[in-house]
Amino acid sequence: MEQLKVIKIGGHIINDQQALDDFLTTFTAIKGPKVLIHGGGKVATELAHKMNLEVKMIDGRRITDSETLDIATMVYAGKVNKTIVAKLQAKKCNAIGFTGADGNTILSKKRDVEEVDFGYVGDVVKVDTEIVEVLLSRKRTPVFCAITHDGHGQLLNTNADTLAAELAIELAKNYETELYYCFEKKGVLQNITDEDSVIKNINLENYQDLKSQGIIADGMLPKMQNCFYAIQNGVQKVCVGLPDMLQNSNSLFTTISN
Repeated sequence: MEQLKVIKIGGHIINDQQALDDFLTTFTAIKGPKVLIHGGGKVATELAHKMNLEVKMIDGRRITDSETLDIATMVYAGKVNKTIVAKLQAKKCNAIGFTGADGNTILSKKRDVEEVDFGYVGDVVKVDTEIVEVLLSRKRTPVFCAITHDGHGQLLNTNADTLAAELAIELAKNYETELYYCFEKKGVLQNITDEDSVIKNINLENYQDLKSQGIIADGMLPKMQNCFYAIQNGVQKVCVGLPDMLQNSNSLFTTISN
């Protein structure tokens, strides 16, 4: 099977124009088929503040009411997505911007209300990569934002890490798929104050130990859950670290394995 890279970039890259440009140069240089997934960085929060809208967070997770959804859609599917696509075109990478609604690619359902009502937050139900694979076969590069739909006309705000894992799993049926989570650290750190204390390999056994010791905690927990979800469902390789791991196999980064 042909090798495919699915790459998710974190908000810090989007927030820094130089970091974004450097990343897109690295991304363009990747040979073969590839898919990019992005969130919205701080842009959505900044726009909400300009519009005097309250940003509601619970346990670090955004509550998406109807006004917040409007902002997320404008920022993620509009400004951020189209800016990335335009910058890729300038680098001769023929990219096409996507939401989950385009081509009925990612169908979600509004998250069930349990202890917290997260509003218009979507949990992925089904992924259909037929359109994506046609584009990849024609050397086009899909660029996904974290907006999906419910099949009944409702857009939903969806976690970008989860979306990346779901896409990678579905694409792994026809490609040898690798999933890369690029963020602001060199990988998962043994010591949060030491940037070079990267844990090079995390498997299920040492993951439990790292959790119990509090080394992996807070926002890193859902990211790790998505990593293990992907590696256990057909994705060949999952890595976490800085974007330079995409071009330099000798750089420090974390690899996730069973």
